[in-house]
Amino acid sequence: MDDSAKPKRKRSTANRTGCAVEATISVIGGLWKPVILFHLLDGKLRFNAICRLTPAATPRMITLQLRELEADGVINRIIYPEIPPKVEYELTELGKSLEPVLVSMCNWGTRLQELSGLPIDTGSCRSTLRQQELIDGLTAFSIGGDVN
Repeated sequence: MDDSAKPKRKRSTANRTGCAVEATISVIGGLWKPVILFHLLDGKLRFNAICRLTPAATPRMITLQLRELEADGVINRIIYPEIPPKVEYELTELGKSLEPVLVSMCNWGTRLQELSGLPIDTGSCRSTLRQQELIDGLTAFSIGGDVN
């Protein structure tokens, strides 16, 4: 791992027991972190766009979650020197490595919604649906199945 992917600070809650799941949760745990990370899979986003994509979260909560994700080396905050200031957020390489985890979470959540009879907003999983189509196509191809 290069220096740019290393966390900027060591969080006091990180990996107290040596458990890999605990280490993961210490970085992506939180009500809005996985949702923010999921939306950043599509590319750079400005703060207001993140707020629109997570309407149930307050701007203050989103700010706190973004700061922690940046401190943990999962996202980059890009400040453009213009007036008015422009700030964008993007996944680091470490953050991009969370894609399979986030896709699995979305797939699991969709199954849970189906089993529970809850409404499903497929628009919120648009990245996942595209990724799943690619994965299904590659799986079919690799086992000799028909890709079409």
